[in-house]
Amino acid sequence: MAIAYEKDLNPAQLEAVLCPDPAVLVIAGAGSGKTRTIVYRLARLVEDGAAPESILLLTFTRKASQSMLSRAGVLLGQHSHHGAGVVGGVQGGTFHSFAYRALRRTPPAGYEQNFTVMDRSDAEDALRSLKSELGLGKADRSFPKVSMTLEILGKSRNKELEIGEVLAKEAFHLAGYATDLAKLGAAYAEYKKRYSLLDYDDLLFSLEAVLLERPELLDIYRRRFRHVMVDEYQDTNMVQARLVKLLEPYDGSVMVVGDDAQSIYAFRGANVKNILEFPSIFPGAKIVKLEQNYRSTQPILDLTNRILAASASQFKKELYSDIPDGKLPQLLRPISDLTQARVVVDKIVELLGQYPPEEIAVLFRAGYQSYHVETNLAKIGLTFKKYGGQRFSEAAHIKDMLAYLRLVRNPADLPAWQRIAAFIKGVGAKTAAKLHDAHLSGDQATLQKSLKKWPALAALLDKLHELRRRPALPATLLEQILELYTPLLTEHYPEDYPRRQKGIEELILISTSYVDLDQFLADMSLENPESKRDDDRGTLTLSTIHQAKGLEWSAVLAIDLVNERFPSRHALNSLEDFEEERRLLYVACTRARAYLALSAPKNLYRRGQDISEMAEISPFIREIPSTYFEELEERYSGGLERKSGPARATVPARPRAAAADPAPGLAAKAWSTPQQDAAKLGHCRHKIFGRGKIVEDIPPDKCRVNFPGFGLKVILAAFLEMEA
Repeated sequence: MAIAYEKDLNPAQLEAVLCPDPAVLVIAGAGSGKTRTIVYRLARLVEDGAAPESILLLTFTRKASQSMLSRAGVLLGQHSHHGAGVVGGVQGGTFHSFAYRALRRTPPAGYEQNFTVMDRSDAEDALRSLKSELGLGKADRSFPKVSMTLEILGKSRNKELEIGEVLAKEAFHLAGYATDLAKLGAAYAEYKKRYSLLDYDDLLFSLEAVLLERPELLDIYRRRFRHVMVDEYQDTNMVQARLVKLLEPYDGSVMVVGDDAQSIYAFRGANVKNILEFPSIFPGAKIVKLEQNYRSTQPILDLTNRILAASASQFKKELYSDIPDGKLPQLLRPISDLTQARVVVDKIVELLGQYPPEEIAVLFRAGYQSYHVETNLAKIGLTFKKYGGQRFSEAAHIKDMLAYLRLVRNPADLPAWQRIAAFIKGVGAKTAAKLHDAHLSGDQATLQKSLKKWPALAALLDKLHELRRRPALPATLLEQILELYTPLLTEHYPEDYPRRQKGIEELILISTSYVDLDQFLADMSLENPESKRDDDRGTLTLSTIHQAKGLEWSAVLAIDLVNERFPSRHALNSLEDFEEERRLLYVACTRARAYLALSAPKNLYRRGQDISEMAEISPFIREIPSTYFEELEERYSGGLERKSGPARATVPARPRAAAADPAPGLAAKAWSTPQQDAAKLGHCRHKIFGRGKIVEDIPPDKCRVNFPGFGLKVILAAFLEMEA
């Protein structure tokens, strides 16, 4: 009995499965049955007589390809004379595993067939040795460690950018090492070739080189694989997209499946242009859109559709569901980021009356943003697991700061003493214990001898004495400790101290709500009563949105939806980054099945200035008409109440191209012609800063604008709407 495609698939899925065109782009909206479509396509090809070994399925995880092939085999076994193992001949796997198999048969120029693929440990050992040979970083503790060096080299390779460009964008504090890192990278490349070694990043580039250098080999592949299928195409980098084009069959089809609206991995090298420009790379390609969603209620989808509506470049789609009933998403407006955690945790407690804990998730842009929620959950004993970013209390810099604070309260705290004494060069755990005992017992001879040997010890003891002598609020103590700790932070964590500084700022922010030091230390020491079970039953989820992609929950709460946090500060001056932040919010919202809450605090506490400033709600939320959600404001007396009247003034939508879809090659800019308008040096409007006066045109694509209340800002002209 043949597979009942018409019965098992919706019309769009059926079109994708049966499509005979040589190039097919399937835009699979969130929750639209993407995997089901690929599985049925595989089964249909085999059922129609395609030899399994003529099909190439490329995915991003081995688990994904194995699951698809297994399901296709079962489908064939259930509905036809084909056995369940008939798809075993399909070449399925990740891009890298396919490249490895191909290079084993035909190694790169200068390599033997017995080349070795290095793992991360091998690569770090090689870099460590080369760094020493080149004399780089001697006596310079700020020089990037080999793990960070490998990461930088990998990003440079996968994004196909110079090392200096990578550092300027992602690790500005290391920009001074660009030349040395480039030198080390060149030595590393030569080292690998000398010893017939390849690392993970080399596999794809080496395969591309082999195919370009050996046209007869490329010809064999293009004849062998008559059907090339690629999953999650929006996550491909530039070399992966080029390989797909190179492998285009002479007589067959290329089908890629993905969602441009879920392209959120640019930091790994993913390039959204690959999927957006597919129709121009493969002229005449058939575009099929999967828009029926099987996950969320219609009110949730209505809101997520509006998030994408103002996107500068996209394949326009409208997700819809056969689950029309459902509660409107809620927009929570806490008084400030200091009260947001309490509001969110109160909402979680309310939701626990409807859903089990494992069906509730709190999502955020960056790991540090969940710190307040973590401490509030721990205080009331709710278990949670965190994905993406380290748990707040486990971060080394947080432990360091709290160790100082613990000694202020308890001079006999040996673990805290050993932790901070370790920052003194030459003082190990055993020596620290002896010093600790001498200090408590009044052994002045030992102490004086130690103070002469380690002058830094005297400074440390003096600071601790000063802190103990003048009792203060926890926040004040932490501010004073930070003065002592900052030089140690930059010395011992040179690669990522800016990120750690943000964590410390959050620690101080948390402490501002405490007047009692003992209570603060007790709350910060509370362990999340996390179960040791392997499953997540009874456990809430806290996750970065990147880690949440591909998952779903009955109830989702997304937090910190204010300007400079979502979108992040760095995204405001880059149109590409800004649009990726929009897609990130779309991914967050489409994780929700039945309940969605978006939290946007009205005020942000500025630690350095000890003031609260009004927060600008995320432009992605501001663009959504208030009819798509219920707005709840936090009362000064606590709790939430429904806001009456319109949620906000109407915000003009960005001008959009007349066409429903972008033209191949893509993405017309959404705003008016920048430099022509800027040359007039007139007034303009910005989504975040409001109305401003252009005071300078900065070629090729920026303007300096004076915004009342915000001052001078250098902004990409593409972000400005010029006044007539």
